[in-house]
Amino acid sequence: MAETKTDKIEREYTIPLRREWHKVPRYKRANKAVKAIKEFLAQHLKVRDRDLRKIRLDKYINEEVWHRGIKNPPAKIKVKVVKEGEIVRAELFDMPEKLKFKKAREEKVEKKAEEIKTKHVHAHGEEQGERQDVIHKHDENKEGGEEKKIEEKEKKAAVVEAGNVMEKQFAQKEKHKTKQSKQPKHQFRKALQK
Repeated sequence: MAETKTDKIEREYTIPLRREWHKVPRYKRANKAVKAIKEFLAQHLKVRDRDLRKIRLDKYINEEVWHRGIKNPPAKIKVKVVKEGEIVRAELFDMPEKLKFKKAREEKVEKKAEEIKTKHVHAHGEEQGERQDVIHKHDENKEGGEEKKIEEKEKKAAVVEAGNVMEKQFAQKEKHKTKQSKQPKHQFRKALQK
């Protein structure tokens, strides 16, 4: 009997990066630093076959490595690591003030977007409920003329909506087309045109 066991391991590491990024040219140092973090975690958390695709780095680790440019990554970085099953997730342990502010701002934006989405879904649900009530009332009356009018209005609304969607798609395509003029950008010498 195979038992499925999901072990959750949490650890903190200070990862030395300098000795790794000194092995590559200056213009590849930040890339090597990111790869060194993944290799370190694969080794210390015993990831099968040292597969770097199973290691997920938080975007703030990436920003910390890259914030001084490609040629000057930090010499070491402190991370908090959680291993659940095969997947390893790493996040920055001590976040600088600049990144704390940025993270808080992004969370606020996400929260606001979620509120707008729930309001939209709720309002849309109410509209559906009202439509259902109208349809049921007309079914009770069994007046075919009014039902046909409602169906025609809905069809017209659907056609108008489809037309708007098509216009948007056409405008998007036109926006990305390059403008080609028939005349060349520069005047050719007349002696060469013979």
